[in-house]
Amino acid sequence: MSHTFLEQLWIARTVIINGVGVTVSISLLAILAGSVLGVFVGLALVYGGVVLRLIVRAYTDIIRGTPVLVLVLASYYVSAAVGLDLGPFSAGVLALAIFCSSHVGEIVRGALQAIPKGQTEAAKAIGLTFTQTFTSVLWPQAMRQCLPAWVNTAAEMVKASTLLSVIGVAELLLRTQEIISRNFMSLQFYFLAGGLYFIVNYGIEHFGKYVERKTALPS
Repeated sequence: MSHTFLEQLWIARTVIINGVGVTVSISLLAILAGSVLGVFVGLALVYGGVVLRLIVRAYTDIIRGTPVLVLVLASYYVSAAVGLDLGPFSAGVLALAIFCSSHVGEIVRGALQAIPKGQTEAAKAIGLTFTQTFTSVLWPQAMRQCLPAWVNTAAEMVKASTLLSVIGVAELLLRTQEIISRNFMSLQFYFLAGGLYFIVNYGIEHFGKYVERKTALPS
């Protein structure tokens, strides 16, 4: 049995590698875009005007309360209905980035609100603009607090990428299902796929710990 599995694994090696590549690409793009947008969401929640805060709060609450699968289907089918020519890959990245941004926005909001207001007032007193205050005073501190929760969110994006198979994105899960449909080795190849997802998330976790060590204050 193991000999047969190794033979099938060798035959399917290119398909699996391509599936892993698509999964990593989608996850990376979604995490990057979602994190950038999430920072602006967090800033709006803390420092925006009343109207802006209400709009952004509604955005985060609605997106966080919507299942990822619904966001994926909406990104793909609604975009086509309104004339946007988004392929499955682009629609999948868009859906995951939107979902990621709502979570990162809440993470950033919590981190910024945890910083004593006296630091912002002190920055204003010495003549720093808001941009200078944010980049030099607030963000370095907020980033240290954000990292653990951000790593969890990034790992969730990798796992959520499995849902993109429903719109035809050839990521790891869909490729695994295609392989199983040919050789019927469901247990072996699903275990393999689970192991590959674990490796990707393990890498994200260690990257987060590396950044955490680099940004830690000297003891």
